[in-house]
Amino acid sequence: MNTEQLREVLRALRRSPWLALGVAWGVSVLLGAAVLRVQDRFEASARIYIDTQSVLKPLMAGLAFQPNIEQQLSMLARTLISRPTATALRDSPEIGWDNQAGSQDPARREAEIESLMKAIKMAPGGTGTNIYALSYRDTDPQRAQRVVAQMVKIFVASGADNKRKDSQDARAFIEEEIREHEAKLVAAENQLKEFKLKNFGVTGVAAQGYFARMSSLAEEVDKLRMEYRAAEQERDALKRELASEAPQLPAAAPGTPLPAAAAAPLVSEHEPRLEGLRRQLDEMLRRYTDEHPDVVSTRRAIAQLEVQKRQDLEARALAAAAIAAETGKIAPAPTAAAAATNPVFQQLRVSLAATEAKVASLRVRLGTQESRLAETRALANRTPQVEAELSQLNRDYDIIRKNYEALVARRESASLGVKIDESSPLAEFRIIDPPRTAPNAVFPNRLSLAALAALLALAAGVAAALARAKLRPVIDTAKALRELSGRAVLGSVSQLMNPQALRAQRASAWSVFAAGAGLALAQLAWVAWLGTQGKV
Repeated sequence: MNTEQLREVLRALRRSPWLALGVAWGVSVLLGAAVLRVQDRFEASARIYIDTQSVLKPLMAGLAFQPNIEQQLSMLARTLISRPTATALRDSPEIGWDNQAGSQDPARREAEIESLMKAIKMAPGGTGTNIYALSYRDTDPQRAQRVVAQMVKIFVASGADNKRKDSQDARAFIEEEIREHEAKLVAAENQLKEFKLKNFGVTGVAAQGYFARMSSLAEEVDKLRMEYRAAEQERDALKRELASEAPQLPAAAPGTPLPAAAAAPLVSEHEPRLEGLRRQLDEMLRRYTDEHPDVVSTRRAIAQLEVQKRQDLEARALAAAAIAAETGKIAPAPTAAAAATNPVFQQLRVSLAATEAKVASLRVRLGTQESRLAETRALANRTPQVEAELSQLNRDYDIIRKNYEALVARRESASLGVKIDESSPLAEFRIIDPPRTAPNAVFPNRLSLAALAALLALAAGVAAALARAKLRPVIDTAKALRELSGRAVLGSVSQLMNPQALRAQRASAWSVFAAGAGLALAQLAWVAWLGTQGKV
């Protein structure tokens, strides 16, 4: 505001002093009544320090599960002021809301709960510190202090209860996961066992092992085939030589005694072969067991020769009986064919029998090895697929087993952590500043509002005088007349007042001064009285 504007304000106040004083008095009364309806609010506060340093914490590092206490407390501080907490505070008999009239009104109760949620403040006391400040403002200072004291109790109890509940929930969750993974582990073990039983002989051997085994069996089969063909050729050669050799020696001269072989009983032609196979079987039993393929094949060849020998003897008996019936002679007892007297023939027959036994043995061995080779080839073709399926089953089983073992280890670590927390809590709550109420009402209180109302009343009086000056302007100087008309002012006439007018003017000025002073004193007394009322 410049000097000219200040002069204009003073001229407006000089022309309309009673209007300005009347408006100021009226606004003062109205604003005073409004200020009286405003209730002072008092703030109660408390500070809490949470000590998270513990001797057990570094000692049990890596052995027991230790949650981030600072993060949990920070989250608890942010979520503590909730509707359930405000409802518990509103219904707490220690606070005293139920003693008020109309406290059972649902609408009023809901409004008080909403007011609590907005009025309670909780904030950290500093960056990187575990200090938390609780504050609450209320028109009743004792009730504000009780609310803060109750909030401190809830905060301390919630820290321990939430930690205990978190530990119980974590343990229950881990137990449930362990049971599920244990069932999955048993199922995976059974599936792996059934797969190995189903593919017995294929699992456990790499594909390279089967290919090496197949190559070895192929070489052995080729070798047996060559031996089998050689034995067959040897047998065929002995048969040809035996067919070209006479079984009997030429007849002896009359009177020459028969050789001992002629006097011997007749034997079957299969007997030499049987003898050779029996000797070969005895030699095999000295080296092998009864389940050896060569032993089994030799016994099968002996059984076949015995059947052939019995059938041959039966056929000869039937032929002799038929001849006897035709000639009318008594049939001789069935005997074998006449024994061969030619030693070369006899030796060939023995060699042929041994060769036949060898051929039969090689045939059985060749068939066995060929079946093994075919089985190995079939298994070798299935091996990659079986190995892939087995690898997948083992991989799934290993994952489930590792997860199960990790869960069991976590359960033990959590149990140890709970025991440590029960014996020595990892967080200790310390009240730095107990709940207390400030002696003076907080801003905006009635004292500050009364001072503001006094200033507004004076401003309203000045504004009313200026408004009247603008609506009903008065020209009291030559300069103002020149500026208003835009013409030159030729002269001015001075007003001369007699003594009576001067006394009247002075009386009016003293009246205005007395009214203004009364307004100022009334405002000062009003503000002072409110200052005494705004303290606990």
